[in-house]
Amino acid sequence: MKHTMKAMILERPGLPLHLVDMPLPVAGAGNILIKVEACGVCRTDLHLVDGELSSPLLPIIPGHEIVGRVVAIGSGVAGLFVGQRVGVPWLGWTCGKCAFCAAGRENLCDEARFTGYQIHGGYAEYTLADARYCFPLEDSVDATQLAPLLCAGLIGYRALRLAGNAQRIGIYGFGAAAHIIAQVLKFQGRDFYAFTRPGDHQSQVFACQLGAVWAGSSEEMPPHRLAAALIFAPVGALVPAALKVLEKGGCVVCAGIHMSDIPAFPYAMLWGERQIRSVANLTREDGSEFLRLVSQVPIQSEVRRFPLEQANEALRQLRHGEFQGAAVLAIEP
Repeated sequence: MKHTMKAMILERPGLPLHLVDMPLPVAGAGNILIKVEACGVCRTDLHLVDGELSSPLLPIIPGHEIVGRVVAIGSGVAGLFVGQRVGVPWLGWTCGKCAFCAAGRENLCDEARFTGYQIHGGYAEYTLADARYCFPLEDSVDATQLAPLLCAGLIGYRALRLAGNAQRIGIYGFGAAAHIIAQVLKFQGRDFYAFTRPGDHQSQVFACQLGAVWAGSSEEMPPHRLAAALIFAPVGALVPAALKVLEKGGCVVCAGIHMSDIPAFPYAMLWGERQIRSVANLTREDGSEFLRLVSQVPIQSEVRRFPLEQANEALRQLRHGEFQGAAVLAIEP
């Protein structure tokens, strides 16, 4: 094994990432060293680069939708083997002792650390991870297909869980998470309605191809009131827009880690036992449940592939909505 690796580093927010050679990490107690096969490019990475997330580790290697192979195992790790394919998600470590952790809500742990934010992530040839927070993955599926499942899929799934058993669900922001959760909804026999930016007919066609019963602008009213709405776009103005289309007792779930300010709206829009909820991170149980579900659902991720050194271009195209589905860095073997 070589002694150095290539990685894309963020020195400080506002600057582009730059490619560096750095020493290969060593797998210490409880950790595994992973040779990265693919890493998804998430909107959270944009928030990190833009300085919209507080207190990141700097400099930092971004990336938290990591698929790779175990190449070294630290002491105290059980149940994994060299050569095994694993996935590394956003949640990278929790204290295991606080009231949230004890109650099965480790996603809310105050001491939690996150991959590609406070722990070096997957925009690199290799990465270290706490073995307890990694998921075994299928060998037979292309790594670039699996990578978006590790955040877009997982956070989409947690958002869907918070929507309960709603049968008519609106999806705002038809990107990486939406196009995965749309396939889950189709498999479950639930109707989904796609809301896009005004004039984004390409995304509306894409949503209909994935089974949307209706697709239109976020400013339009769908043909029926909805039981729930999932907001994946980081636009606060979508919250009152989504409330407007809900039936009584419905729920708006805000699925992003960052969102612009929510404008004022009349209380009458919330009245009728409507709810607004946010999704914060994920639990390992979320991951296990979702990956079990994925084994039954024939999910096909729509991906645009980029080499590692083009991470800045991938982020630029994501920012401007220049592709459907997800962007993935495919790391050369």
